Amino acid sequence: MTVTELVSYEDALATYDPVMGLEVHVELGTKTKMFCGCSTALGAEPNTQTCPTCLGLPGSLPVVNATGVESAIKIGLALNCEIAEWCRFARKNYFYPDMPKNFQTSQYDEPIAFNGYLDVDVDGEVFRVEIERAHMEEDTGKSTHVGGATGRIHGAQHSLLDYNRAGIPLIEIVTKPIVGAGEKAPEVAKAYVTELRELIKSLGVSEARMEMGQMRCDVNLSLRPQGADKFGTRSETKNVNSLRSVERAVRFEIQRHAAVLNDGGTIIQETRHFHEEDGSTTSGRVKEEAEDYRYFPEPDLVPVAPARTWVEELRGGLPELPRVRRNRLREEWGLSRHEMQSVLNAGAIDLITATMDAGAPADQARKWWMGELARRANEDGVELAELSITPAQVARVCALVKEGSLNDKLARQTIEGVLAGEGDPDEVVTKRGLKVVSDEGALGTAVDEAIAANAAIADKIRGGKVAAAGALVGAVMKATRGQADAARVRELILEKLGVEG
Repeated sequence: MTVTELVSYEDALATYDPVMGLEVHVELGTKTKMFCGCSTALGAEPNTQTCPTCLGLPGSLPVVNATGVESAIKIGLALNCEIAEWCRFARKNYFYPDMPKNFQTSQYDEPIAFNGYLDVDVDGEVFRVEIERAHMEEDTGKSTHVGGATGRIHGAQHSLLDYNRAGIPLIEIVTKPIVGAGEKAPEVAKAYVTELRELIKSLGVSEARMEMGQMRCDVNLSLRPQGADKFGTRSETKNVNSLRSVERAVRFEIQRHAAVLNDGGTIIQETRHFHEEDGSTTSGRVKEEAEDYRYFPEPDLVPVAPARTWVEELRGGLPELPRVRRNRLREEWGLSRHEMQSVLNAGAIDLITATMDAGAPADQARKWWMGELARRANEDGVELAELSITPAQVARVCALVKEGSLNDKLARQTIEGVLAGEGDPDEVVTKRGLKVVSDEGALGTAVDEAIAANAAIADKIRGGKVAAAGALVGAVMKATRGQADAARVRELILEKLGVEG
């Protein structure tokens, strides 16, 4: 059924209760692939990082990447999971051109980690997202469809296949059904993926850069009538690759499902594609059930049985986890829980701390990332970390403001220049001529001219209305193109008019 008009979000939630399931694939930062010794480095020529094993050629045998197993255990422990004493790999059979073996080596009913949870904060309320499993598997190759209007296979003239990515280690983290979120379902989904990304990065097992495909989220959603117990039929929106898009995908699917159900239609269990440009989803293919994949134990790999002593050693070596770290930073920075949640939602914690490490005070680092830079990221529809400015460059802007070379207005123009690719802050200041006018003679002349041009206001100030000095300060700032030190200008105005500030 084609939906031409969505139900409003409020109307959808008045009638239905959303149920979510989130499947997140994390590409591990190992040097070699999951079952062979091929490099995982980015940027190589297509099909140059392959071997008989990851291409599935006859007679080749896989060997498990020990670092991949270690990373999986660390993730499981950080997610409060039980770690299996014994588990094994399985073959997930299906044909697709980017799967060179015609099966994916994964884990089915015996994952390495299971029964965990992750707590997330949304508007001061804590939601516990229960984890069904975290299992090891390998990534597919990459298909590039050439000649079509959408970049997808439909309408393409031909397709190109790159198997460099085939076999790269993945951890798939699957939640149990998330119920009870109600109208906050989109925010809970975003908060969960945000928290998970922070956790993965803190463990050092992946950079988890969603824009580079190192972390991808599949959004499962269904609706059930308010008060009902039975779940509805779910859709699965595949490969959502930004935090903002996770939230938008959940919201759109709630409205789409409601529109179909209200019109007497039936939800089809299918995969769907998410479209960044408008936040919509479109149909992909009818979703297979588990039995369609004909899972069976992988005969060429021995089971994995991590020793309990090793597991406990890894548990003892876990770093400070994001939730604990945030509470510590919140106290150090003097923020409320709501303010800290805003910093987290913006993806700014690491950017702020890196800016502080580069020499900026905490309040100034936070001011620029959560103010001007957050505004620019929102306008451009990108994550903060995707902006073309580094923490070191922001720290330099802070230093220029502190030493009096820039005021806030000029600092914003400097940041604008850095984002435009005009160079580092000092280069932008020089090229644009943005330095604060600090020459006392030049400032004095500008003040004299402002007083002469605004005699009535000057008389008010002489008469005791010191607040009127703001008008003269504005005149001087206009004359100097905003490059004067406003505080010093005010001092000079009062001195010349013989008034104490």
